[in-house]
Amino acid sequence: MLKRTPLYQAHLAAGGRMVDFAGWEMPVQYSGPIPEHMAVRQAAGLFDVSHMGEIEVIGDDALALVQRLTTNDASKLEDCQVQYSLMTNETGGVIDDLLVYRLNSEFFLLIVNAAGIETDFDWIRKHAAHYRVEVRNVSAAFALLALQGPRAERILQPLTDHMLDRIPYYWSQQVEVENARCRVSRTGYTGEDGFEILCAASSAQHIWNRLLLTGKDDGLIPCGLAARNTLRLEAAFRLYGNDMDQTTTPLEAGLAWTVKLAKGDFIGRDALQQQKQQGLTRKLVGFEMLDKAPARDGYPVIAGGVEVGAVTSGSPAPFLKKNIGLVYLPIEHTKIGTELFVVVRGRQVPARVVETPFYKREKKFD
Repeated sequence: MLKRTPLYQAHLAAGGRMVDFAGWEMPVQYSGPIPEHMAVRQAAGLFDVSHMGEIEVIGDDALALVQRLTTNDASKLEDCQVQYSLMTNETGGVIDDLLVYRLNSEFFLLIVNAAGIETDFDWIRKHAAHYRVEVRNVSAAFALLALQGPRAERILQPLTDHMLDRIPYYWSQQVEVENARCRVSRTGYTGEDGFEILCAASSAQHIWNRLLLTGKDDGLIPCGLAARNTLRLEAAFRLYGNDMDQTTTPLEAGLAWTVKLAKGDFIGRDALQQQKQQGLTRKLVGFEMLDKAPARDGYPVIAGGVEVGAVTSGSPAPFLKKNIGLVYLPIEHTKIGTELFVVVRGRQVPARVVETPFYKREKKFD
């Protein structure tokens, strides 16, 4: 039996095409992946990401436990600040990537991937045994909406008295949206400006409907998982399960900036420090196809005449109008400009290693 978010009926009413995603019945598209993708780049799109998990860590040792579990340095966070981080195992492999919200010194909220909610919760709870904390999986109580695109602030502002321009990038605030108490953060997974709105499950449908109504004249449309995937790939955001897992480390995945070895001990630190000292043997890189054929997940990649890996994420990039992808390559083949071949239905199609992110928005929020 597939799980459903509080917005399931709203998706059906909007003509969403529903698919199984990590055990959830989710909309893959409404009007189509390309128009939805372009709406987010040029106007705004609204996503239901209520399948994501919410785990609370509360108590005197909340910070200490988060520091032990994650690679980034949560001690640098101020109240209401958000941080991208990773949980790693003892060998440095990635258990999950997540957002860490510091609500106050004794209250942290972790937003984790849908497929890992139970395993993440078990992992956190197991390691919390010797800390003065309470760990709660509160995922079922909440819905999470992502309003993304250059017009996101303009669309959301009429629904709240809080001045949204006072929420910097990767910060959050407790605000009223349509008289519902929400936590609004300036975060997202699309490479655009925008907000993620965490609200009670019971408030989700009203907020969803009001946003679509308010944003209609500004080009806001509902968007599904297909557009979310192509948007995040253009921005070179990693997808857990594709671009990293427990067999890959943050250093190999190009996420060394999330690994703060100097902060003190954390699970996987010794393995990551050793890998850093010894040097990487492989690394995740971006590539673009030099042919009209798109690279797809799992396609073999050839460099120097031998098969050296497989595409972890690959698709057409609607805004960039090219075909792009990510792949782990031996370190000697990772230099920008390196020529590759991607095997597409038995044919070797030329490609080359390029800088990432593939797409970067012009306006940056600091």
